[in-house]
Amino acid sequence: MDRDPQQELFTELKFAIEALGYDVYDSVLPPKNTPYPFVYLGDFQQNDAELKNAVFGAVYPMIHVWHNNLQQRGTVSEMMLNIKTACRKIEKTDNFAWIIGSMNSRIIPDNTTAQPLLHGVIEPTFRFS
Repeated sequence: MDRDPQQELFTELKFAIEALGYDVYDSVLPPKNTPYPFVYLGDFQQNDAELKNAVFGAVYPMIHVWHNNLQQRGTVSEMMLNIKTACRKIEKTDNFAWIIGSMNSRIIPDNTTAQPLLHGVIEPTFRFS
């Protein structure tokens, strides 16, 4: 069964990041007592077009890393580097060929909980055909 490109990439990313040994959550954020650090697969945007019965385009996932220890920025940075490396290794899924384009990333303070957090965000561009 064919899948939508963004769903196929979502599944590939989830397995690739879990293979790194990280806890990965999607759809909803994890329960309150979930241990840090963890990864959350957030929004996935897709732009596509069809040309001669072939679909091509780009998928833009948002990958989040959260840690509750402000003294371990290096851990967040290392996790993000490992995730970016895993992204760069994705070249083929069941129905699509992938080429990684630009990859934006940042680490920002997060005060959305009672305890301040480090919040890493990775925004890769995956082109598919």
